[in-house]
Amino acid sequence: MRRCCIIYNEPGEGALPDELDVLDQVAHIEQYLKMLGIDVYRKGITNHFMDEIALLAGEKPDFVYNLVESINNKGELIYFVPAMLNMYAIPYAGNSLEAIFLTSNKTLASKAMKEAGISNPSAYVPSQLNLLKPGRKYIVKPIWEDGSLGITGDSVFECKPGFEEKLRGLDDAHWFIEDYIDGREFNMSVLAGKNGPEVLPPAEIVFMNYGDTKPRIVDFKAKWEMDSFEYVNTVREFPGKNLNPELTKNLTEAARACWNLFGLKGYARVDARTDYNDNVYVIEINANPCISPDGGFVAATREAGYPFIEVLKRIIDDLNM
Repeated sequence: MRRCCIIYNEPGEGALPDELDVLDQVAHIEQYLKMLGIDVYRKGITNHFMDEIALLAGEKPDFVYNLVESINNKGELIYFVPAMLNMYAIPYAGNSLEAIFLTSNKTLASKAMKEAGISNPSAYVPSQLNLLKPGRKYIVKPIWEDGSLGITGDSVFECKPGFEEKLRGLDDAHWFIEDYIDGREFNMSVLAGKNGPEVLPPAEIVFMNYGDTKPRIVDFKAKWEMDSFEYVNTVREFPGKNLNPELTKNLTEAARACWNLFGLKGYARVDARTDYNDNVYVIEINANPCISPDGGFVAATREAGYPFIEVLKRIIDDLNM
């Protein structure tokens, strides 16, 4: 019988819902790995990750399922875990060290996409405010964090006199500024397969009752605060055949291009926005998307008609060795 250890970021005391969500993912993966006849155990990863991975290497699991999204809730440490798994030559499901590092650092990902000809918003760091164009709208985001951490309704701003106050104290190592694409937002989930990556049906994030002045973005409230206006009025839909076929094609091609550019494995999600002319701009590549039952990736697999046990088998057939 094959033996798998699921590793995950151990939530700290007083953890918020975005950090606790990983426990739902662990339970979901554990259930289906057991259905595949695999012996499963868990290991939470903390600040002592070097010792914890060393002990894991001594346990000699056949493979690891990597669900570590951060260390001590710091996204910039996410790539340390696959680096340690590589060092000990432990096979693991999920994305590689290189893919996680490049996609988690959103400014590096932006540069790589620009060089590869993948359309994405122009990006700047706080020391480049002189490059911003008066009258244009921008959005400020954390470089390393996922799950909308650090993003609020005030993250979108217009370049006009006094705008610098909004960005005071932000450093180039942790924050960046991006052209705000006013329009629609889509998520494309991608799953490994024998014939290469399969882009699943695109999901649209629909912003209901937002009016003309409220920015249509998935901020922290929209993603995690269930009693907020943003959460209640931000809805995932699968437009299917109602979506313009040319737009579907362009979204799918962008997702596949990102998979190939960053050497993604197993599963991933590509987020994009479109302007009012249906031009596609990739805004994020998530190399370790949420895989809980109510998450966007699993919803896309259901929309595609795949039982989750088949999805999981395809993921663990694409291990990093």
